Amino acid sequence: MLDARRQNSDTLRTPDWFKTATRWTQLTFVEDDPEKYDPAFWIDVFKRTKSNAVCLSAGGYVAYYPSEVPYHYVSKYLGDKDIFGALVDAARKLDMHVMARVDPHAIHDDAAKAHPEWVMINPDGTPRRHWAYPDVWVTNAYGDYNTVFMPEVVKEIVRRYDIDAVFANRWQGHGVDYSEDSARRFKDMFGHALPKNPDAEDPAWQAWVQWRRRVLTDMIAQWDDAVKAIRPHASFIPNMGGASLMEFDLSVIARHCPFLVVDHQGRKGLEVGWSAGRNGKRIRATFPDRPVVLITSIGPEEEYRWKDAVTSGEEMQLWINDGTAHGLYAWFTKFNGVVPDKRWVEPVADAFSLQAAVEPILESMKPTAEIAVIDPSTTLRHWAPEERHSAEKHDLGFYHALVEARLPFELLSDQVLTEENLDRFKLIVLANASCLSDAQNEAIRAYVARGGSVVASYETSLRDEFGKKRSEFGLSDVFGAKLVSGPRGIVKNTYIALSGDHPVNQGYEGAERIMGGTRIIHAEPAGNAAIPFLYVPDFPDLPMEEVYPRKAPDGAAVIARETGKGGRTVYIPWNIGEIFWEVFAVDHGRLIANAVRWALGKTPRIEVKGPGVVDVALRENAAGIALSLFNLTNPMMMKGPIRENYPLAGQTVSVEIPEGKSIAKAWLVVTDRAANFSVRDGRAQVEVPDIERLEVLHLTWK
Repeated sequence: MLDARRQNSDTLRTPDWFKTATRWTQLTFVEDDPEKYDPAFWIDVFKRTKSNAVCLSAGGYVAYYPSEVPYHYVSKYLGDKDIFGALVDAARKLDMHVMARVDPHAIHDDAAKAHPEWVMINPDGTPRRHWAYPDVWVTNAYGDYNTVFMPEVVKEIVRRYDIDAVFANRWQGHGVDYSEDSARRFKDMFGHALPKNPDAEDPAWQAWVQWRRRVLTDMIAQWDDAVKAIRPHASFIPNMGGASLMEFDLSVIARHCPFLVVDHQGRKGLEVGWSAGRNGKRIRATFPDRPVVLITSIGPEEEYRWKDAVTSGEEMQLWINDGTAHGLYAWFTKFNGVVPDKRWVEPVADAFSLQAAVEPILESMKPTAEIAVIDPSTTLRHWAPEERHSAEKHDLGFYHALVEARLPFELLSDQVLTEENLDRFKLIVLANASCLSDAQNEAIRAYVARGGSVVASYETSLRDEFGKKRSEFGLSDVFGAKLVSGPRGIVKNTYIALSGDHPVNQGYEGAERIMGGTRIIHAEPAGNAAIPFLYVPDFPDLPMEEVYPRKAPDGAAVIARETGKGGRTVYIPWNIGEIFWEVFAVDHGRLIANAVRWALGKTPRIEVKGPGVVDVALRENAAGIALSLFNLTNPMMMKGPIRENYPLAGQTVSVEIPEGKSIAKAWLVVTDRAANFSVRDGRAQVEVPDIERLEVLHLTWK
């Protein structure tokens, strides 16, 4: 058994407490738990999972302690108990870190009648009933409920209990609140009436997004200040959802959030296992040095909301340990303290044990890569949260292509395009960063002038930060491309033809043309740019007798150039990322990989060869590197839940050895034994045997 006391002893109740809060148990109580749940079972779970931190429901919608704050609803089953306080004490006896969970998104009738201003208002002026439980009311997250009432709840919890943080779930609101107070405050600040629909072209919608961002970030500061006034080492930790930090003022996050929590708890629908790691990368894209915790549900994450169910053990382990591979701290959540189905306990314990095994190596290193995919916050911010998945297809396609190509990469937010951040990478990828400000374009231009390389596609830089279309690409000189027309589409039955002999069009032996995109921009090359692919002019897809090209290929479908500054650029003027994500055509994946490899301008620092699908992550420090190899090989890879884990066959890893260094040791961390390796031409060839789920190759230099 891992000794949590020994591991946490140096950080308990200190401002650095979060650095050893690496394996979390979350218990979300339901109202009748005070009468029915078994606390001894949960204390045993803390031990079996080697958890060193716990998040427990305290209050908000329902209080699980005897609250004295007026209108703070206390569970009718609580009686003279304090189940929150009892588990806090039990966890502290195990020297665990403790966080109190609050959920402020709904209130009961008594509070709603006494304070109608606490209730969210619908567009028609009526108070909003809860969509899933109409007996209660949805709160207005932007008004007094969260700025007056909830701070009193938070202060009461922090005063009474020995905790390190307060964690808020569903605190950001649920769309536009149409109350008189919100309408007045919004109009006073921006001069608009509240928007009726989430329309990225509507100035009122754009202004509301900014207003909401300001209100929420002010709330983070207010709640955190309230916590620290009572317990200086403690923090308010907001649930950041499953997206990037585009909705918050980064300076407030920097000051008030020592670590970040991402709440994308599992696969939903047609979602791949690497989504867990991507969640962490997106948060790290803004704060690369800040710890990130990944929440995993023990149940399925489908729209039908089986929140108290259990998914397959392999599915839970997939999600937790793909996060492990990318350096994310593990957190599992269980709704309802009563446990009629205990099949989740052993898989979570196994996954947490794997996390514990690799922590000593990974925690001393920082994520690194030669390649960064730019997370396009400026673009995605214009989309309503419920529609944002459509805009993200471009980025998801590039992400998947790079996973298949086994190229380690990180994400970098377009909100932090500083010289320091950009120069960490040899190459940046702009899958469809359509909205970029002049300043963002200039940062990328300067990066290229310093020798950086770029792969970009579709509408990248065609719009300003407000979504207004430019007359020319903002990065026209970087791409070596001039806008002719477009975009147009959806277009069917389109093709691009191989043109000349260029590394970007290699690997298509026997083909003269491959599938094209469905949304197309026409651009002409400038200067000395090469054109590895040409558009095949449109031709019908029906009647079948008419399905043949009428004209010779014409117009640049891929533009590639050497910058003269030591870098390279590739611009693909159609929606290759989006269509690859939708169709998964192998030719599109190869084109993305070819473009990235050529633009990199060198043999990748890390190459992994072998059968199967593997998610690769690289970390390093001055003493060496750690390469995480996570096994995604499974016939259910694209649709959960996985029934069975298929071991990954042996892999050969080629690693560039830093100049002046040699290998002191090659160690397989999970199997805990030495790895066979040889050295040739400045590279180490390391053999990694079968991988059950995760292996970490640790190379140290001398």
